[in-house]
Amino acid sequence: MTYVIAEPCVDVLDKTCIDECPVDCIYEGDRMLYIHPDECVDCGACEPVCPVEAIYYEDDVPDEWVAYAKANIDFFGELGSPGGAAKVGKAAHDPQWINDLRPARE
Repeated sequence: MTYVIAEPCVDVLDKTCIDECPVDCIYEGDRMLYIHPDECVDCGACEPVCPVEAIYYEDDVPDEWVAYAKANIDFFGELGSPGGAAKVGKAAHDPQWINDLRPARE
């Protein structure tokens, strides 16, 4: 199990969670942030600091946002497991359906 970043993060990219993560497992895409499911140690440090309440434990993701669990996995399909977001920087390859979403904040 891991934590998942859901819809409220789209086009927000606050990054407070990145600063709080002790294992550097939160990666930045173009439109949102993603938690690497194999690198996350389930500490939960990211969840309470998210200003838009977009981070959920995998079993607690609201029904309307369950697809974001797959988006968090799909994001790493091409990227793999680099062992830390800091060495990767922004990875401009959000899953296509995330790119296709209309802008969340106008």
